[in-house]
Amino acid sequence: MAIPSIDLAEFLSGDKIRKAVFVKELGNAYEEVGFVAVKNHGISDALINSLYKEVQQFFSLPSSQKKTYEDAVLAGQRGYTSFGKEHAKGYDAPDLKEFYQYGQVPLDNFKEEEYPPNISVKEINGFNEIFEKAYRAFEKSGKSLLQAIAIYLGLDEFFFDDYVYNGNSILRAIHYPPIMVEPESAIRAEQHEDINLITLLVGASADGLQILTKKNEWVPVTSLPEQIVVNVGDMLQRFTNNKLRSTTHRVVNPAKELWHTSRFSIPFFLHPKSSMSLRCLDSCIDNIHPKVYTDATAGEYLDERLREIGLKA
Repeated sequence: MAIPSIDLAEFLSGDKIRKAVFVKELGNAYEEVGFVAVKNHGISDALINSLYKEVQQFFSLPSSQKKTYEDAVLAGQRGYTSFGKEHAKGYDAPDLKEFYQYGQVPLDNFKEEEYPPNISVKEINGFNEIFEKAYRAFEKSGKSLLQAIAIYLGLDEFFFDDYVYNGNSILRAIHYPPIMVEPESAIRAEQHEDINLITLLVGASADGLQILTKKNEWVPVTSLPEQIVVNVGDMLQRFTNNKLRSTTHRVVNPAKELWHTSRFSIPFFLHPKSSMSLRCLDSCIDNIHPKVYTDATAGEYLDERLREIGLKA
């Protein structure tokens, strides 16, 4: 399934007509599919290539070394999380992955909430520096996309800006190791929806991502080179009272002849500040679409979900 493709340069062009067309295309895609492929997203190929190189070096380290970067107190929100720790909401079986997470480094003496420091990887020169560069590039691209979403929802274009500036976003590097024995399931990462507002994903190193269509069919997601895939998360779904749907997706195992290969994936989970209210927009509530979610802040909802997926006690 070729998901809808949009060009962020159209939104940033300064031309009102081109901008309006982009907003309509993005909004329609999110209502109908939940995923879009974005070109001219502003994250350079050189930066993406450098990021993948560093990530592959990190996951090739011995387990004993990687585990020195794991801190259970942080609930997986910084540093390394070892294989088999996380599971999808509603499933007991762990996903077949390990990951490393890099979070917000507050700017301008931000004091609203305390973020834990990132865990520096000593064995790889420039590791944290490349993560910081990538983090800021994803953050910038994501902010532009949220501006378009705000317009589509009838809000001020810059409605989300203050919420995502110094927000609790996460850059996650995921490694699905080679399959060494007959797996109990064909699934590497069980079906789930993302927690955050939107997720930006640079092309994975191998196929496997599938989305669940409105016809209840699993289809593989493909995007062209030089594009990123961006999907709606649960926070945006709650905020819009299901007007914009958080699409269910999963990662499946490769064909048996490829079991010996690894799969790497690097999503950027764009979160707002914890204090942002996710109360359903009044404009998304009517007699046909009654309010379906209780009020909660982004921080409260994140805490709830981290417990549900096994990262927090």
